[in-house]
Amino acid sequence: MSSSAAPRVEARKILIIVAIVQFVIGGWFSWTASHAKPRDLPVLVVSASEDLADSLRKAAPGAYEITTAADADTADRKLKDRAAYGAFIATPEGLALHVASAASPTVAQTLTQQAQQLQGKPVAVTDVVPADSDDKHGSGMAMGFLPLLITAVIAGLLFVLKVRDARAKLLGIVGFAVLSGLLSSLMLTHLSGVLPGNYFVNAGVVALLELAMVGVITGFGSLVGPPGIAVGAVLMFVVGNPLSGMASAPEMLPQPLGAIGQFLPAGAAATLFRSAGSFHGAGGGAPLLVLVVWSLIGLGLLFLSARRAAGRTAPEAAPASEAPVTASVG
Repeated sequence: MSSSAAPRVEARKILIIVAIVQFVIGGWFSWTASHAKPRDLPVLVVSASEDLADSLRKAAPGAYEITTAADADTADRKLKDRAAYGAFIATPEGLALHVASAASPTVAQTLTQQAQQLQGKPVAVTDVVPADSDDKHGSGMAMGFLPLLITAVIAGLLFVLKVRDARAKLLGIVGFAVLSGLLSSLMLTHLSGVLPGNYFVNAGVVALLELAMVGVITGFGSLVGPPGIAVGAVLMFVVGNPLSGMASAPEMLPQPLGAIGQFLPAGAAATLFRSAGSFHGAGGGAPLLVLVVWSLIGLGLLFLSARRAAGRTAPEAAPASEAPVTASVG
């Protein structure tokens, strides 16, 4: 093969591979988004009879996981505890709807449309836990969330390719997580204002998310090389981002994919942001545990890669140390 043909072959390989990857990822991302609809969405029904619950089941089979509540006050408490997304309430004046749009503006809008369909006219809607006034539709939070995932992939890639020492990688990962938390929370909580809640709490969530993602990508990459980087990036971003439920809710995604997404860092962080910011931590225990576990997995992979590297260098150093010393005789 001529020297001029070799670069053309490489260029052809790159364009074909990247085009196929683009095709697959684009289809995966768009498919999950376009198939968003209620699937066993937790809702409450406040009614003296089963008529309202039966009507809801007939109107949207399989869409809702219905639980009854004794009264509107009980329903509101459950909404504040993140036990449900909305409550359909039968009143003498007709159907009323209570929602917690902070849990998902998309779900609140979906439930409003469902209530209007049931009654055949507009219904009275009470927002028990409203979305942040700076981001009523949740689009700003979703867009601000995406760079956190992209930069985590970039950081993991660079730590594997540019940093050889395991201790330096560890310090880099932890330092990046802390700095990312402080700066990203400053931007999202105060400057753009799309993330409700306490600055330091949000910074902690960002730091945990970055520690989990960068740790896993760096750990896999350090352990098995470039294929490990690919595995980590695909798992953390390609799978995790569309299944996070940030743009809607986990129960709006095709199942069991939506549920699986909550066991990945992106999905756990999306839920934890909402719980910590608007619900005073309600429902935040499980996603916090998920982030901690993934962080430990990443650090564990990094530790294993360091042990493997040390095992490889030890036999090479041994012969040098055991070389005979020849004394010169004067």
